[in-house]
Amino acid sequence: MADFYQTGVIATLHRLGQGNLEVVERQLEYFSRQQPIALVLPALYSEFEKPAMETILSELRGATYVRQVVLTLAQATAEQFEEVQKRVSVLPGDVRVLWHDGPRMQRLYKTLEDNRLQIGPDGKGRQCWMAYGYVLASRKASVIALHDCDIVNYSREILARLCYPVVHPDIGFEFSKGYYARLSHQMHGRVTRLLMTPLIRALQSMVGFLPFLVYLDSFRYPLAGEFAMQADLARVNRLPSDWGLEVGVLAEVYRNCSIRRICQVDIAENYEHKHQDLSQGDPSKGLMKMAMDICKSLFRILAAEGVKFDTGMMLTLLVRYQRMAENSISKYHADAMINGLMFDRHEEETAVETFSQALKMAAEEFFADPLGTPPIPNWMRVSAALPAFLEDVRDAVDADNEASVGVAGMSAHG
Repeated sequence: MADFYQTGVIATLHRLGQGNLEVVERQLEYFSRQQPIALVLPALYSEFEKPAMETILSELRGATYVRQVVLTLAQATAEQFEEVQKRVSVLPGDVRVLWHDGPRMQRLYKTLEDNRLQIGPDGKGRQCWMAYGYVLASRKASVIALHDCDIVNYSREILARLCYPVVHPDIGFEFSKGYYARLSHQMHGRVTRLLMTPLIRALQSMVGFLPFLVYLDSFRYPLAGEFAMQADLARVNRLPSDWGLEVGVLAEVYRNCSIRRICQVDIAENYEHKHQDLSQGDPSKGLMKMAMDICKSLFRILAAEGVKFDTGMMLTLLVRYQRMAENSISKYHADAMINGLMFDRHEEETAVETFSQALKMAAEEFFADPLGTPPIPNWMRVSAALPAFLEDVRDAVDADNEASVGVAGMSAHG
């Protein structure tokens, strides 16, 4: 039985009992007449070659309360784009595939570059940002939900529970963040368990009371990629273009929302998706790179909040973090044992050592370049610089999707 305790500064909406998806979806059908919902699905073409995507598409066919679906597709040829169009056509509502590698979108990226609007390298942040732009330009939805496309045990209950707190008029949250348990025969979610939570608490023990750290520590799974929000937030939020995306989103929501309008919701009894390699010693990929990007993003956010970092503090933070992370391993070990899960203590210790090294390297890069890569500008700034750009995005996506002939012959880069 789940607990129902409220801890931290944001509201927690628990999973109490089995729930009734049919009732929730019926209510969403009604409430979405006033608050139409757009679903953004960030995907690489390679994800259409895996079983998880087939399950997701099959489940989403029943989410008839969704007004608009934008699948934001990257690393795809023209032929693959056409194939994806056909496969997602079964989804409810107005369905669009946003083809990032297509010539129309590439011209739009060139326009941004020519006007010195830096949106970073290709990645999930940029893909989601452009999809938000299309939703805003099409003016068909007032709520945007997002979840990944690699969820192995997907159920459309995930989407329903994400949307419900934002769409229901008597609840009235502006932003809902998903959380869940990640386990199979063992615990997963190492970056959250062994990096984020100990690092946040180490920082709290050193800098004292800081509302932003209290806010971050209130999330049970701060690195979850699933959330729903009022569309107006997509207009004002800036997004990081690297693995700091989830932390950056929470920071922007903190800046632009009242705490009372933010919640987290238990969206799945268990959540299973692809696992990244630890990549120990290789900061260019895997969890090592993810950890570095998260740490750098967190340092820059805290510096903007007025925290003063120096070499002595960083050295203390490194030692303090490692001690707190190692102490947490004993807690997870006990939790795993009582639930009959496998627990590889050596693997957990190795992860902490890897994250410690990532933290050290992130600190060095932060001192070398405190500002780092600028976040993707929000849509308000883009519209100020290029008033017609949102309409150009809408027209490009619609043209790609409505072209009846010739798409397969188009060059992937024009």
